[in-house]
Amino acid sequence: MSAAYARPLTYSGTVQAASSAALASHRNGHAPVPALSQQFEVQQSYADKYAAILWNEAIPPSPGGNWYPRRRQTWLRSLHYGTHEDSSDQMPSPSEAPPPPPNGGYGWVCTLCVALINANTWGLNSSYGVFLAHYLSNDTFPGATYLEYAFVGGLSISCAMLVSPLATLSIRYYGSHVTLSIGIVLETTSLMAASFADERQIWQLFLSQGVCFGFGMGFLFVASVGIPPQWFTTKRSLANGISSSGSGFGGLVYSLAAGTMIRTIGLAWCFRVLAILCFTVNTLCTILIRDRNKIIGSRHLLDLKMFRRPEFLLFNGYGFFSMLGYIVLIFSLADYANRIGLTASQASVISAILNLGQGLGRPPIGYFSDSIGRITMAGLTTSLCALFAFVIWIFAKSYGVLILYALVGGTVAGTFWATAAPVAVEVVGLRDLPAALNLEWLVIVLPCTFSQPIALQIASSTGGYLGTQLFVAVMYMAAALCVLLLRKWKVDQLNEIARTENDHPSDIIMAESELGANGDIARPARRRTQWKDFWKWRKI
Repeated sequence: MSAAYARPLTYSGTVQAASSAALASHRNGHAPVPALSQQFEVQQSYADKYAAILWNEAIPPSPGGNWYPRRRQTWLRSLHYGTHEDSSDQMPSPSEAPPPPPNGGYGWVCTLCVALINANTWGLNSSYGVFLAHYLSNDTFPGATYLEYAFVGGLSISCAMLVSPLATLSIRYYGSHVTLSIGIVLETTSLMAASFADERQIWQLFLSQGVCFGFGMGFLFVASVGIPPQWFTTKRSLANGISSSGSGFGGLVYSLAAGTMIRTIGLAWCFRVLAILCFTVNTLCTILIRDRNKIIGSRHLLDLKMFRRPEFLLFNGYGFFSMLGYIVLIFSLADYANRIGLTASQASVISAILNLGQGLGRPPIGYFSDSIGRITMAGLTTSLCALFAFVIWIFAKSYGVLILYALVGGTVAGTFWATAAPVAVEVVGLRDLPAALNLEWLVIVLPCTFSQPIALQIASSTGGYLGTQLFVAVMYMAAALCVLLLRKWKVDQLNEIARTENDHPSDIIMAESELGANGDIARPARRRTQWKDFWKWRKI
């Protein structure tokens, strides 16, 4: 063994010599490099540079893959601050790191199950536009106001988001399958109860189709939304796009089916048939689905410290403003069709085409997110939402043009749902994804509750839909601006990591995509790049 191993070293110039000796000994097939704390004592922070050389080059890759720079620097940082006193049991070993996701395999089965769950929760909820048009045109609940009907649809989504902390705790203590089962019971109960709602008591519709359905949808959604990203690395956004497309295709099917059933078998039996369908499909999916929470060590906690991070606030703003536009669009388009003189049947087709657009658009959003960057794709498609509202919806006064807008605008309308989890991974890392999404669902409770009443109030006070259309477009513009600033932060972060690790930013991106974005930690960007660097094309 080299004499350099015999005693601790200080930063007197011998660290680099020890590094060279260690490398030579290792490459000549001699004894393995001993623990770093036995080779030198880090007395200056800039000694990390030489320790990184030793760690990066001397220690061979683990059988399960490479030790990426992020984990090495995390270990060195903790070594520098004195948390690794005995390296014999503190040095990272392959058993400490979670195995990499399979990037396919049974993950595709889970992705399909999540897509079906979304179809029978968000997809069914998207058909509320058909129910709303029926309530308004037939005065189903005499004395109920326009605003009260709007609150029913808003309550279902806001309650789904509001119950997310409770659903998260259920996942933590009882697992995903129990949480999904609770959601199935609540959703089925809500639809059955709505079928027996007294037409003279609108509050019964609030509790059944609004609150109870929202709670069931929340348990199902929170327990399933984070599962596809756990199974993939380079195909993560594609899997998320496929799973979220289920809400679009489900909305297509349920919009057409609900409109037909209401006309043929009545409102009450329509609710009962929907309850049976949802119970059957969701139960089968719950049996088949598998999560990897224990394998990756997911943290299902409410970490309020995340709100201190500017990048997380930008992510919150992206969701907040997106929901202000999205909820208005999916719930108002059928009513807008009635306002311009279309029949109830044509209005239900418009709602169905909007959901078809969402189903067709979300997988490509996920696919190209993996190719050009998740944050970049989120910003581009959100900008298109605003553009289509400005240049198509405002001028859609006929059936054909409105179909065009529903199809084209629908492909990008639900961008947030297709990109929320992948973008959150870029911001906080894979392990903190459940905690970050948990907080995000709480943030969007308010826009989900009040966006539709705000839009209907604007429409009723102005006597037309122009104000509502402008409201949707401006909200999507605000969401796109948040993503733009978030991309600027990500560029700064990658440049900072590349500078500290003496690496190229593109290599950092490749390592993060394999490790799970930010790995164990999310490092801040201490240096601010110029905007000219921001506009350079990069996969972000």
